[in-house]
Amino acid sequence: MSLEAAFPVRGFAGWAVEQAAGAVADLSRRLGGSSAPVVDADLSLAWFAGSLTPLGWSIPPPWDPLAGDYPCTDGWIRLHTNAPHHRHAALASLGLPVDPVPNRATVAAAVVGWTGEALETAVVSAGGCAAQMRSEAEWADHPQGRAVEQEPLIAWTGHGTAAPLSPQAAPERPLAGVRVLDLTRIIAGPVATRFLAGLGAEVLRIDPPGWAEPAAEAELTVGKRCARLDLTSAAGARRIRDLVADADILVSGYRAGALAGLGLDSGRLQQLRPGLVEISLNAYGWSGPWAQRRGFDSLVQMSTGIAHTGMAHFAADSPRPLPVQALDHATGYLTAAAALQAWLRRLDGEVGSARLSLARTAAELRHLADRQVPDRQVSDGTPGEMPDGGAPAGSGAAARTAESGPLQQLEEETFWGPALRLVPPVRFAGAGPQPHLSWDVPAGPLGSADPHWQRAGRNGL
Repeated sequence: MSLEAAFPVRGFAGWAVEQAAGAVADLSRRLGGSSAPVVDADLSLAWFAGSLTPLGWSIPPPWDPLAGDYPCTDGWIRLHTNAPHHRHAALASLGLPVDPVPNRATVAAAVVGWTGEALETAVVSAGGCAAQMRSEAEWADHPQGRAVEQEPLIAWTGHGTAAPLSPQAAPERPLAGVRVLDLTRIIAGPVATRFLAGLGAEVLRIDPPGWAEPAAEAELTVGKRCARLDLTSAAGARRIRDLVADADILVSGYRAGALAGLGLDSGRLQQLRPGLVEISLNAYGWSGPWAQRRGFDSLVQMSTGIAHTGMAHFAADSPRPLPVQALDHATGYLTAAAALQAWLRRLDGEVGSARLSLARTAAELRHLADRQVPDRQVSDGTPGEMPDGGAPAGSGAAARTAESGPLQQLEEETFWGPALRLVPPVRFAGAGPQPHLSWDVPAGPLGSADPHWQRAGRNGL
C-alpha cells in the first residue's frame, strides 16, 4: 500500500508500530516469553488510514461542514469546528451568528479579510482551534517550534520506587490483569489505549457528558469500556479519584496543567495510587508559549510546515497535508510504547511517567524525511482527498491492497453491526496459539458503560 505524500509516511508508520512492538517484546520476555515482533509496513499504513470496513451500515461523516482550510489575506488558515464549542468560538471570532449556522461560503468570505496570525490568535483566545499555515522554516524560527525541537520524543520523569510486582500474565497477553484508565480523546490517545487493550489490559475510557466522536468510535473503542463522568462536579471528582486509586496505568490527553486544575496533579495521583504509571500527551508540546494550546493532527500539520511542504511539493494551489493522520497515529503507537516501557520498569519497582506530543512527533517525521533527501516521497499512490489531510478512522481503508496483494481482514461484530477489521500490523513469531494482539470487548459507543472497574482483584498480580 502506497499513498503519495511529500514525506515518507509508509516508513514512518512502520517505524512507529515497531516502537510499540519492540516494547511488547521486551515485556513479554520479562514474563518468560521469547517471541520476536514482525511489523508489516503496508498494514501499519493501512491502520493509520482506518482499520474497519462496515458491512451493511455506514460511519457518519468525519468533519463538520465548516471545518477545513480557508484562504486569508496572507496565506491559509485551518479552522477546526467538529466540537460545537470550537465551532462557536470560530464563528464568534469572525463576527458570524452561531444560530443559524452560516454556510461555508459565508465563512470563507469572512475569513478572507483577516491575516492568518490575527485570526488564529482570535480563535484560540476565544477557546477555539485554528492554525495558520506556516512553512517548515517559519516553524523552525517560531518560539514554539524552537521549544518543541529541544524536547525529547518521549520525556521521562522518575517518581521514586515502589515494591516490585509479581505479575501472573502470560507472555502472549502481557497486560492481562492490568487496569488502564483512559482520559484521552481523538485520536492519538485512543490509538494507544486500543493497542494496550489488544494486549489484555482492562481499559476504561472516561469522557465528559455530551462529548461525541461518531466517526471514530467504531474504529477506536474496540477492546474498551467507555463511560462518562463530569470531572468538574463533586460526584465526578470523587468517582475519578476512586478509579485512579485502583488503576495501574493512566493515559491522559489533557493540555499542560489541565489535570492539575482538576485536582489530579502528579503528586495527588501518586498519593491516590502509589506507583501509578502516568503517560501524557498533548498537541503542541510541554514547553514554550503554546504548551497549553488546544490542537489536533490537522492543525499541527498546518503549524509545523507539513501542509506547506506538501503544497510546494505537488505545486498545489491549496494546503496539502499528509494522506493519513500520521501524527495522531504515530503518537498513539509511541504512547503505547511508553506505557509498556514504564510498566516493565514498574514491575521491577521503578515508578515513572512519560510525556509526548503531536508537534514533537512531527519533528521526528521531518528528521526521517531529511535523512531520505532527495527522495522525500512515497509515491505511486493516490493522494488522500479528506480536507483534514487523512482518511478518517473507519473510512473503509481496509479494502485497499498492498503491493503484495489484498490485506487480510477478520470478521468482527460491533455495536453497530458486522464489520471487517484488518489483522494487526504486528505479529509475534513463536507467540503460541494465542496472539499478543486481540480484543475481548466489541467496539461500542461512548458512554455505554458504567464508570467502574469490571474485573475482580487488583492487577491480577
